[in-house]
Amino acid sequence: MFNSDCFNINEKGNLTIGGYDTTEIAAEFGTPVYVMDEETVRKNCRLYKQSIDNYYGGNGLPLYASKALSCKEMCRIAASEGLGLDVVSGGELYTAMEAGFPADKIYFHGNSKTREEIEYAVDCKIGCFVVDNIDELILLNKICDEKGTKQDIMLRLKPGIDAHTHDFIRTGQIDSKFGFAIETGEADQAVKKALEYKNLNLVGVHCHIGSQIFEVEPFELAAQVMINFMADMKEKYHVVLSRLNLGGGFGIKYIPENKPIKYDKYMEKVSETVRKACEERGLDLPYILLEPGRSLVGEAGITLYRICSVKTIPGVRTYVLTDGGMGDNPRYALYQAEYDAVIANKASEERTVKVTIGGRYCESGDLIQENLMIQQPETGDLLAVFGTGAYNYSMASNYNRVPRPPIVMITDGKPRVIVRRETYADIVNCDI
Repeated sequence: MFNSDCFNINEKGNLTIGGYDTTEIAAEFGTPVYVMDEETVRKNCRLYKQSIDNYYGGNGLPLYASKALSCKEMCRIAASEGLGLDVVSGGELYTAMEAGFPADKIYFHGNSKTREEIEYAVDCKIGCFVVDNIDELILLNKICDEKGTKQDIMLRLKPGIDAHTHDFIRTGQIDSKFGFAIETGEADQAVKKALEYKNLNLVGVHCHIGSQIFEVEPFELAAQVMINFMADMKEKYHVVLSRLNLGGGFGIKYIPENKPIKYDKYMEKVSETVRKACEERGLDLPYILLEPGRSLVGEAGITLYRICSVKTIPGVRTYVLTDGGMGDNPRYALYQAEYDAVIANKASEERTVKVTIGGRYCESGDLIQENLMIQQPETGDLLAVFGTGAYNYSMASNYNRVPRPPIVMITDGKPRVIVRRETYADIVNCDI
């Protein structure tokens, strides 16, 4: 019924997460509130770690793509599970450093890094930059020269793979703002340029073909393309690229119709392609990096809302209006993201009413989902939206000057706050 094993229905007919009654969470911490199950997050971390051990002989490292959910506690969890970290901004890097994350296991991505961010990351002595363009290559070399240091780098490449996902979250094809295209010769020239800089140490290449992908074939094809490129560069420039980052993008179950492949099966199939391609091209097996983000935290989270009103327009639709909305979850407004939801205090009842879930924000597009079947809604009910562990808190805003919700983590069956609720004072804190 639910998208994750961490959800259930108790004897009162209420939805539980991690064995804890969601109505009690709402009563104690208020709404809206993000809720995460720590056991599920850790289980997913271990699945990726074990996959590296099983299919690459331990010769690799999963990097938590922290843009999915960046906060200090998630950095601590990733570190304790032996993962590396993928950051895409100075703010995400600062969060990691404040949490005590090992700097040598941090990879800095992003297609438009500022000088200030690059300088900060170099000062932090992070493990690796994933360089996106020639301008960044030039600037990073200059900054390293000024600071008298040498920096490991990888190049982000576009393998030209269409991952059959939404246009806004497809990043591997040639028409993308990210990376160097292989098929145009741009990636070849980037390798040549990188090898000229004495302050940069080119250690590998990276690709990311998209997000919310349910097929394994695009990942296999991307791996084949990347291995061939690495072999070509070895033949042409006599450079051994020892690391291969195959990105993330593994799909999760947002709605019942989603049928994601088990993540270790992705790893198994892709590892077979990598090994075969290396053997054919005479390469040693590279150190394999992966970037799971959504698949680590997405299904482990829900958002709880209080229903403020139910508005039925005869012959048109029924609106269920909540105390949250696009400020805490903009994904439907941005690209019609799909979600499932139930009334948490009526979770055992049949879903009999088709509704559109709307929020409190002054925008007609402030919707969370349309044409969704839920239990009979009433003002005061508690609504639970599934699959909000990724890209909800991360993308939240203070639109209409509404404070962002807290994050409550269920640990060993008990709730604890890992990000407190914002206050009105927080909102005006930067005002002059």
